[in-house]
Amino acid sequence: MKAAIVKKKGTIPVMGHFDSPVATGGQVIINVSATALSRVSKFRSMGKHYSSEVNFPIVAGIDGVGTLEDGSRVYFALPTAPYGSLAEQTVVNEKLVVRLPDGIDDLTAAAIANPAMSSWAALVFRAGFKSGQTVLINGATGASGSLAVQIAKGLGAKKIIVTGRNESKLHSLGADEAIAFDMTADYGQKMFENGLMPVIAEGVDVILDYLWGDSAFAIMAALSKNNTDRVTRFVSIGTSSGQENINLPSSILRSSTIELVGSGDKSVSKADMLSAVQGVFEMAAEGKIKIDTTEFALENIEEAWNAPLTPRPVVKVR
Repeated sequence: MKAAIVKKKGTIPVMGHFDSPVATGGQVIINVSATALSRVSKFRSMGKHYSSEVNFPIVAGIDGVGTLEDGSRVYFALPTAPYGSLAEQTVVNEKLVVRLPDGIDDLTAAAIANPAMSSWAALVFRAGFKSGQTVLINGATGASGSLAVQIAKGLGAKKIIVTGRNESKLHSLGADEAIAFDMTADYGQKMFENGLMPVIAEGVDVILDYLWGDSAFAIMAALSKNNTDRVTRFVSIGTSSGQENINLPSSILRSSTIELVGSGDKSVSKADMLSAVQGVFEMAAEGKIKIDTTEFALENIEEAWNAPLTPRPVVKVR
């Protein structure tokens, strides 16, 4: 079968032929129709993600959309190695398959699943979000952050605050408050922290952080100076800033009501992740959340792999 194959660690996939999969007990064969490219999918496929556990060569891709033998449209996640989602067929644990509702097309489902699932899981399962709460989204201009705004609205957030580096996009997201920052400027971190103070004066219930680094530190520093006793659940989802480590003084946590947690594939169960994606699909089918996509053919996998992640690149397999 045709497949996008990663031949050795750290390299991008190339088109080739791979043996067709065979299902054993508890597995199903998927006829793949579309696969989106996300940061985690690319890094995991190349063996550069903390969750990578692969021997090369492998078929790239960690999730996608396709059909079962009976023609049912499904979303699937984490194919059984060495198979991935960027091939005509793959094999998946039958428990890692979600039926698609009517009202959502294959390309949208493939594109929206990963970025929206991470936001939904972080909000619902890690932050314990409840309707009527205030949410701050740090890094809201990326695909996941933009979807998080829509999801928070759909789940009943009372107030949404967005922060990020692209000021014009921030103001297009439909949030209640938008604060841009430039960490490369002199005193950029301190200016961002000072700008946050009046906006969060009444407190924040949930923070979804896709960036980490200096901006995350500035947010926590601002919260530590707040007089409210409102508990803030700070959820670290990603490190898109490129800064894996920050110098976080103990005093910030001791002088605040911040509860710091992470959200990812080791902190959210597979069952909860699939529950999250089901909720995402239902919300998308109702037209409450949307995502922009760019379509590529499987034969153009190298071009797709190098494309920007916004709009979300989606590889059409069939």
